Amino acid sequence: MRIVITGASRGIGQELSQRYQAQGHEVIGTSRSGENGLVALDVTDPDALLTLKKTIGDAPIELLICNAGIYPDKYETMPDGYPAQMWQEGWATNVTGVFLTVQALLPNIQEARGKIAIISSQMASHTRAPGGSYIYRASKAAVLNLGRNLATDLSRDGISVGIYHPGWVQTDMGGDNAEIDVGTSVSGLMDRFTDLSLSNTGCFEAWDGKAMPY
Repeated sequence: MRIVITGASRGIGQELSQRYQAQGHEVIGTSRSGENGLVALDVTDPDALLTLKKTIGDAPIELLICNAGIYPDKYETMPDGYPAQMWQEGWATNVTGVFLTVQALLPNIQEARGKIAIISSQMASHTRAPGGSYIYRASKAAVLNLGRNLATDLSRDGISVGIYHPGWVQTDMGGDNAEIDVGTSVSGLMDRFTDLSLSNTGCFEAWDGKAMPY
């Protein structure tokens, strides 16, 4: 199986890459800088995505994992925080970047009748509104909406799309006090990706299979 993982230099993306490689799959991992054998990719840059597409060529992609994301406003406060540039950067990476990646690699995914997994967050749910983190919350809600609409449009091509909450994970983003470690999250996510099909396309699930409220 050929798998593309964006944001594979650390945390969940790195663990996913290592696990799938250990299983014998071909993994094309990306990061902004392209270190340690990863493909250099800024998901907000159409030219960089074109380069990735040329690198892959016409090879079919069975699974695309859109994991690249940022949490720029973790420590922002009102009334003077959340500058406009931060909104632009957060939205470009967490939402536009996912769409551009899918768009660039869609012919390869169509060739394989493959799967698209989008990493969102429970913070995307309208049922969770404790305040703060406006940029991250809004962008993750938007990519949830994007994923569900992609699921509708791409089902005609035999492509299934799932949106996933990886849990509150002990990564640079989640912090040391998070609930679960990276290995636990990734084990669950890999099970979710295996279970993804046209019968449940458009799902919004947690790493452990729990259905998440929209």
